[in-house]
Amino acid sequence: MREIPFYKPLVDQRERTLINEVLDLEKANKVVTLEQDFMKYIPCGDAISTVNGTAAMHLAMCALDLKRGDKIICSVNAFPSVAEVIRHFDAEPIFVDIDKDDFNIDVEQLESMLKNNTAKKLKGVFISHVAGQTADLDAIYALAKKYDIKIVEDATAALGATYKNKKVGSLEADITVFRFNPQVNHSISSTGMLTTKDPELASRARLLRNHAIVGEGWDKFGNLGYVYDVVDIGLKYDLNELNAAFAIGQLEKNEQFIERRLEIADIYNRELASCPHVSTPIKKRDHIYSQYIIKIDKNRDNFAKELKERGIYTALHYIPMHLLSYYKQKYNLRVNDFPKALSNYQQILSLPIYCSLSDKDVLYICEQIKEIAKSRV
Repeated sequence: MREIPFYKPLVDQRERTLINEVLDLEKANKVVTLEQDFMKYIPCGDAISTVNGTAAMHLAMCALDLKRGDKIICSVNAFPSVAEVIRHFDAEPIFVDIDKDDFNIDVEQLESMLKNNTAKKLKGVFISHVAGQTADLDAIYALAKKYDIKIVEDATAALGATYKNKKVGSLEADITVFRFNPQVNHSISSTGMLTTKDPELASRARLLRNHAIVGEGWDKFGNLGYVYDVVDIGLKYDLNELNAAFAIGQLEKNEQFIERRLEIADIYNRELASCPHVSTPIKKRDHIYSQYIIKIDKNRDNFAKELKERGIYTALHYIPMHLLSYYKQKYNLRVNDFPKALSNYQQILSLPIYCSLSDKDVLYICEQIKEIAKSRV
């Protein structure tokens, strides 16, 4: 039986060459190179690398000096890491429902939440760009100015995504966080990136990233200078040279990755356009299809099971956070509190979409989907 994983990285000689340069101990500073390359790719002010995307999110909250009792608004439809990093400060995530078409935060409900807010400790909004399609950023930035709140953009599924032809990370967010490669168990490599145009936020993030140590600095082999001091409660989120080397190779291919995903999305759109019980993604703005999310209007779970039996692995982006045990119990949330997110969740299914997927594989996936759909009455 043919087996098509949900995700498979594309690695070639470039990554091997870069990694060997690190192992030779002659050409260090891959971390610096990565950060500089990232600032060329996205004119973002400053780029601070981290060990993964979740670390970048947590470091962003540290840079904003989040405190116990503070509140951060976020979409109920995001990966759990968004609410998780807020809770690590004993701060509170305030969930908002979604736009049913693009799965991003509902701007009208966000505005209503801000308008009716009486909490003095509301610090900002975490905006997740789902599947590679941005949220309605003009409206969100206008609300941020009006209500004087910080905007942190979760671009972990939007590396290279654009809004009105400008790259996410170069816009008006206070901080944007990215990741390289899906954060899966046993991944080949992981890297996160925090970007900001605010020199104070950048300075604080860079300080806290490595134990809040100040001193004579480090040499090219990572040895700490003779005299040092610690000026805050820091973290250990700095990236190592091997992961930086791998990330450089992946960043160099990112436009290739996007181009290939757009080709695959075109095949899915064409082949599944008239497939019964299946709806293809609605494109409202620029879209790079980091995920390709369809809707199944009848028995989604069984549909996914049948695809897996045919060797095709799928995923869910995302299970709404108010359905997850911790948040449901902590904040006494009810299943119907976020009806649009709930309705979408009951139907969504993410299909494989990545650079190393062949046209033949994509057509096979479409054939299996159409066969399964025929059996639905």
